[in-house]
Amino acid sequence: MTTGSGTVLVVEDEESIADVLAIALRYHRFEVMTAGTVREALTLAERTLPDCALLDIMLPDGDGRALGRRLRERRPDLAVVFLTARDSPAEIVGALGFGDDYITKPFNIDEVVARITAVLRRTRPADVLPQRPPLRYGDLELDETTYSVHRAGRSVELTPTEYALLRFLVRNGGRIVPKEELLRHVWQYEHTPPESTVVETYISYLRRKLDALGPPLITTRRGVGYGLA
Repeated sequence: MTTGSGTVLVVEDEESIADVLAIALRYHRFEVMTAGTVREALTLAERTLPDCALLDIMLPDGDGRALGRRLRERRPDLAVVFLTARDSPAEIVGALGFGDDYITKPFNIDEVVARITAVLRRTRPADVLPQRPPLRYGDLELDETTYSVHRAGRSVELTPTEYALLRFLVRNGGRIVPKEELLRHVWQYEHTPPESTVVETYISYLRRKLDALGPPLITTRRGVGYGLA
């Protein structure tokens, strides 16, 4: 049985779905809180400081994406996973701009648990130690204690998944990392989905943020993978 670690805030207005999610997550040893509205979710998040928020997008008193942004503003280290019936590419790409994963309904409950576990594993890496020396590559610096990133002395705001991807590239600086290796180590995919474009999507997010502060840093080897210049 999967051993969970952390607290999950489930925000879902359909009570039957919320109950199924809560039961499954508790079975896998997560602490679980449930809310059916944006207002309830904000109150719970303020009081209990969850590690992950599992958010429906269509809520009675607001939009789950806006809720995710508000929660992330309050807690930059909070993992955000969306669970929704909306499955258009534009919806998914938009939500992944600041969220960590996107699961569509109908869903497989075991997949939901596995993906939350993977998100928490990569956003709260076990090998980060207090007062660990920062990682450096050129004018880039990653602080593994505070999860902060600076380029040329200027702060770069990254989501937890963007940070995990950049950290892996920095640790492998000087070589091209195959896409399959990134999926395995950053997203914890044991088997690479052939149609997955999640790596390309997050590379584009990183480029947009990093290239605004200096020359292009991430290189592409077509058909192989990505590395740092």
